[in-house]
Order: sequence, then C-alpha cells, then structure tokens
Amino acid sequence: MNTATISFPLFGDGFVLNLPSYITIFGFNIYLYGLLVTSGFALAAIYLLKRHKIFSLTKDNILDLVILSIPSGLIGARLFYILFNFSSYFGPGKWLNIILVREGGLAVYGGVIGGAIAFIVYSRIKKIHIGRVLDAAGFGLFIGQAVGRWGNLFNREAFGVETDLPWRMGLVFERDVTFGSLGRTFIAGVPYYFHPAFLYEILWNAAGLLIMHIFSKKHESKYPGKYFLFYVAWYGLGRLMIEGIRVDSLFLSGTDIRVSQLLAALSFVTATALLVRNHIKGGRALEETLEANADACESEDDADTDLESGEAEDNTETTAEFDATPLSKDETTE
Repeated sequence: MNTATISFPLFGDGFVLNLPSYITIFGFNIYLYGLLVTSGFALAAIYLLKRHKIFSLTKDNILDLVILSIPSGLIGARLFYILFNFSSYFGPGKWLNIILVREGGLAVYGGVIGGAIAFIVYSRIKKIHIGRVLDAAGFGLFIGQAVGRWGNLFNREAFGVETDLPWRMGLVFERDVTFGSLGRTFIAGVPYYFHPAFLYEILWNAAGLLIMHIFSKKHESKYPGKYFLFYVAWYGLGRLMIEGIRVDSLFLSGTDIRVSQLLAALSFVTATALLVRNHIKGGRALEETLEANADACESEDDADTDLESGEAEDNTETTAEFDATPLSKDETTE
C-alpha cells in the first residue's frame, strides 16, 4: 500500500503524487515517516528552548525532557499498539515482529502515556512541579504531531472512509487491499477517494498550538498544568471526531469500540472537567484572597486607630502625672 498513487482532485485532475515511503543513503533505507517524526521532535525542542521561561524550566530541563521523550514515547507507542493488536505479535513465528518498529505499528496515545510516566519520574527526581513539565509537553506534542502526521501521507495510512467532498484524497492501489473495519476489498488499479483524516489531525493540532501560543503570549497561566490540560482536552475532542471515520483503527477485542476514540472521549471529558473546576476554584480563591486582604487592611486600620488612641491617653496621663509632681529643691534652683 506504500506505493499507491495519490491524488487530490481539488488541485486538478493532473495533480498526482508518487511519493516514496523511504530514501536510501549508503545502502540504508531511511523511512520518511521516521524522518518527519524526528523533525517534529527537533522543532518542538527549538520552540521550548526559546520559551522555557514560561514553564519556569531551565534550558537543561528542556533538553533533558526532549531526550527522555524519545525512548519513552517510542516504547509506550509500541507497547500500546501491540496490546491492542495482540494476535499479530504473539504466537509461533511472530515474536520477532515486536521489535520490527520500522514496519509500522505505533499508537499516539501510547506515546503520550509513556512520555507522561517518564516525565513524572523525572519531575520527582529533579523536584520540579509536574505541572510545569507537562505544560512544556503539551506544546511539544502539538508541534510534534502537527509535523509528524505528514508521515502518514508518505505511508498512505491514517485516512478515512470514502467521500466525494472536494478536498478528498484519491488512492490507486497496486494490489487488492482489504480493510476489516469496512468489510470490503479495494481493487487494484481503480481510483478510490477517501477522507484525508491525517490532514484533519494536522490542522486540528496546528489550531490548538496557535490558540495556546497566543494565549500564553497575552496571559500568564494561573496554575501549573493548565496548558497540558488544554492539550488533552483539545486533542481528545479532535481525535474523538476524526477517529470515527478512520479505516485502520484499533478495536477493543470482541467489540466495535475504537480504542483511541474511547480514550479520546475520556480524555476530553476529564480534562475539560478539571479545567472548569480549576477555573471556578481559582476565581473563588482570588475573591477570598481579595476579601481577606481587605479585612486585613481594615483590621490594621482599626488597630492603628486604637494604638493612636491608646498612645494619646498614655501621653495625657503622663502629662497629668508630671504636672501633679512637685519640683525638688535642686530642680527649683535650676
């Protein structure tokens, strides 16, 4: 399927792409999907290094997190995919498939979970608030996914069901291809048109990044973890909608429930609830702080007034005592 011809009728009938899935350098195949994912990591690192101060992190912290995210994200993404595609990796003659990452089989949510676990451990070791670390991760994930998803175009994957919309993506397969989720086979040499689901996710992530970037430029986050919660909610909502039209989803065993769609729904609901709760709690806390400050000021004013009154009374008494005391002989002489 990696050699299928790609077209986008929106750009004209003659717009046809025969994109390679890899390039060969010194006899070694470098897959463009991996190259784009790596580029996403690099761009995320550059962005985070430039804006590290908004997370109250040092540049060394950022570099540590970028380096840590590569193995933890890769392992998490692979294990997640294997867990929900068990039959392809366990059994006679299948064990070696587990380490054949270059042949595909990575899940975004697994990568997020793997990275989050590694970041939690890192924050505890370095004694850094986990919210600050996760905020940086939120920005990095938006950038990484917006760039890395272009690799799906080169792999001819992560597309949706058939459509006749103007922005549809055309594929002409070189051999017959069957998608179990659709229950049908696509015949080689015949053009079929699908939703470019990967492109929807690219645009969704880019929009989320833009919103978060603009907000962070104009406003300070009221608490660590706010940006990460926004990422989880935003990405969850987008993935919930997009996953429903994909033809290559992972399903819970024995059900028609898409794993990523279920996680997306849970992520969106949970993160949104926490954002709303923290917003309300933050507002009340601010009001209580202002009221407490006002009360404190009034108490201080009252205390100052009482103190001044007391000092005045003491001065009056002292003066009276002084006036009532007869002068001594020496004092009279002076």
